[in-house]
Amino acid sequence: MLSSDSPLYGRVAATIDQFMTIDLTGVGLIGNIHAALAQRQPGPICMGAAEIILRTIKQKGGPVLIATGFPEGGGVPETDGPVGAALLARALFLGLGVESVIVVDEDWEAMMRQTCLGAGLAPMPFPASGVIEPIAFLRPVYIRTIPKDAEGSRAVSDDLLERTRPSLLIAIERPGCNANGLYHGLGGRPLDGMVGDLDYLFRTGKELGLPFIGIGDGGNELGMGVIAQDLPRFSPKAADCGIPGRGGVAAATAASHLVVANVSNWGATGIIAALSALLQNEVVFHEPELEVRCIEQCVAGGGVDGMFMAPEPAVDGISALEWAGLVRTLRASVLRALGHSVNWKGDRGDWRQVK
Repeated sequence: MLSSDSPLYGRVAATIDQFMTIDLTGVGLIGNIHAALAQRQPGPICMGAAEIILRTIKQKGGPVLIATGFPEGGGVPETDGPVGAALLARALFLGLGVESVIVVDEDWEAMMRQTCLGAGLAPMPFPASGVIEPIAFLRPVYIRTIPKDAEGSRAVSDDLLERTRPSLLIAIERPGCNANGLYHGLGGRPLDGMVGDLDYLFRTGKELGLPFIGIGDGGNELGMGVIAQDLPRFSPKAADCGIPGRGGVAAATAASHLVVANVSNWGATGIIAALSALLQNEVVFHEPELEVRCIEQCVAGGGVDGMFMAPEPAVDGISALEWAGLVRTLRASVLRALGHSVNWKGDRGDWRQVK
C-alpha cells in the first residue's frame, strides 16, 4: 500500500490530477471547472476518490453501483461514460475483488454489454434476488436497466438500494437534472424522455449514508451540483438553456466527492491510475490496447462519438488510437513517479519496494 505519509503520495496524486486538466478537446471549460472545484473541494481529486473507494470497500465489501449513459441525437448513447464505467468495474474487481452493477437505460443494455466484453469482463444476468454473489474463475459484471419514465426508474432505484445493498455509488457522464428537475445537453438541448431519473437513486443513496462519487466534464452531469453556483460564471448555458421556463443546464445534485476531467472517461482513468498506485498493483491499470478494444466494442454495440455524432471509434472527438497513447503516457508517468524504471544494467525496478 502507498501510504499518504509517503512523499511519493503527493507527487503521484498531483501528477494524475494534472493530466486530468489538459484541454484535450479544446472546448476550454476544464480549467475553470477544475479551479471552481479546488475552492469547493480541496485536496487531491482522483486520489481522493480512490481513497474513498478503498476505505469503503475495506469496511463494507461490495458491490458497487455505477451509473452511466448520455444520449445524443435520437437518444443513441455516446461512448463517453460507458467505456469509463466498464474499465472502472474491471479495476475494482482486479484490485479489490468486488463486483459492480452498471445501471443504464433499457435501450442501452446491448451497448453496455458489448462495452464490458471489450473491457475484459463477463456480463452476467442480473439475479432475480438482487443479491450479488462471487463467481469462481470469472470476472463478472452485472447490468441493471431502468425504464425512461420517472416512476419506473425510481421503483428500480429503490429495489437496487434495498436488495443489492451497494457499498458506494459512482456516476460517470450521466445526465444530471437541473434545479427544475429537467435534463439537458451541455448546449441546452432538452433530453426529455431520453433518460430515466437516476438523480433519485443517487440522492436517496446519499441520504442513506452511501459515498457518492461523481465524474463529469461539463457541468450538466450527475454529481456536478458541487459547483453548480460557480458554473454560470464561465459556462454559457449553465443558468439559462435558452428555452423559456426550463432553467439552465447545470446539474443540481451534488456528489459527496466530485472528479472532473476534460473527458469523463479520462476522469475514470484518473481514478484507476490512483487506485493502482494506492494498491501498488500495476495490473489494476489497464493496458492501452484494452482501451482501444473497449471503445471499439462500445461502438459495435450502438455507441456513437459525442463530437462526430456517428459510430466512430472515438470519444469526444479523440480517436481510440489517440486514447491509447494518452493511457500509455499516464500509466508510464505514474509508474515512473513510483520509482518503476529500467537501470543501466537492464534490471527493472520494482515499484512495490518503494517506501
